[in-house]
Parts: sequence; structure tokens; C-alpha cells
Amino acid sequence: MKVTREKAAEHRAAIVQAAANLFRARGLSGVGVAEIMQAAGLTHGGFYGHFKSKDALAAEACSAAFNEGLARVEADSDLAGYVARYFTKAHRDRRDGGCPMVALGSEITHQEREVQAKFAEGIASYIAGIEGLLRRTAPAADAETVRAEAIITVATLVGGMILARATAETQPDLSTEILDTLPAAIAH
Repeated sequence: MKVTREKAAEHRAAIVQAAANLFRARGLSGVGVAEIMQAAGLTHGGFYGHFKSKDALAAEACSAAFNEGLARVEADSDLAGYVARYFTKAHRDRRDGGCPMVALGSEITHQEREVQAKFAEGIASYIAGIEGLLRRTAPAADAETVRAEAIITVATLVGGMILARATAETQPDLSTEILDTLPAAIAH
């Protein structure tokens, strides 16, 4: 049975979204094509009609995950509010979504160049999005200072969330302390 272009586009989008969620939940190597297709509500056999390889899907899924995060950054009016929403227990405990840098960052160097490139593009876009938030709150600041602050902010967001997640199960008080301490440190 032939699928319309619109239906094929819907299927592709469902595959990308399922992959983005599963990859963030279990890592790039922790999920197989069959699981992704099942999560998308499709059969395994249709995968190669949409993607040439799992790496091609991973690259697109990384872009989609970053686009979700970037949309949240761009929708915010100030950095302090964004940071406060980032450093929450709900974000810390979310495994099927959330920040792709936190979920996948340590795996990227082991991936194919195509995946690494999309991930790097996502990081660059995210830093630019944080720059935009900083410019809204301090429009007179020079570009070099704003850029440096954006990089420091992103590194603190990602590193802080990694630490909060790493300590959540065995040192919950420390995890909460990390979540509570970093927003004030960033929004100084």
C-alpha cells in the first residue's frame, strides 16, 4: 500500500521524536532501530525507507532535541527565569526528554562524524540562544562579554544538571543543594 507524502512525513517526524526521546532516556547505543520504530508506532521494516542508517537518524534526532530546548530558551523573557526552570527536580528526573547535552554529551565523541556535527551545531545554537536571553537583560553589554557569559552559563547548566542527576539516587540532599545553589550563581 502506497503512503502519501504527508503520511510519510508524519511517519518520519514520529520516528525522529521517538528516537530523540529514547536516545535521551537510554543513550545512543542503548536503543535499537526496532525499539525506535515500535515507539513511533511503525514496523521495523519501514525504517530504511526514511533513513539510510541509525547514525543518520541519530543526527536528525539530536537536531530535534536541540530544537526543543532552543524553543524553550527563545520563548523565555529573561535568563534568571530560564535558569530557575532548568534547575528543577522535574528536569533532573526526566529521562525521556530534557537537555540533550546532559543526556548525550559524554557519548558524542564515540559517534560518527555526522552525529558529532549535528550535536556541535546544537550546542552552538543553544549558546546563541542564551546570548539572546543575556542581550535582552543587558543590551548595553559588549558582544565579547555576552558571548563569554553565554558559554559559562551553558557549561554551568549542563555540568550542574549532570551532577544533580548523578547524585539524585544516593545523595538526594546534595542533588537538591546543587539544584538550589546554581541558579543564583548564574543569574548574578
